[in-house]
Amino acid sequence: MLQKPQGDDFVVATGEAHSVRELCELAFGQVGLDYRDFVDKDPRYYRPTEVDHLLGDAGKARSQLGWSPRTSFRELVRLMMDADLALAEREIRAGGTAEPRRG
Repeated sequence: MLQKPQGDDFVVATGEAHSVRELCELAFGQVGLDYRDFVDKDPRYYRPTEVDHLLGDAGKARSQLGWSPRTSFRELVRLMMDADLALAEREIRAGGTAEPRRG
């Protein structure tokens, strides 16, 4: 994108749809926890005009840039959790009090 002679807008997406529940199951599961013990749904925070289904179309990036996703949803969640756990461990070493929980 940055090497194109003229700027343009591109969608970078997998073309896969995943729910917040799937994200929570994977993220909490990575540390041996059940997300239902920590996550509540509150209808006060629902957005009344929310679309039912969101799905990114990276067709333009694929056709014009030859781009395609290389990281799966499961791997992306794992990478994000690893980064958050590493940050928590650094904060603990710097004087924090909470211990990271690993499963």
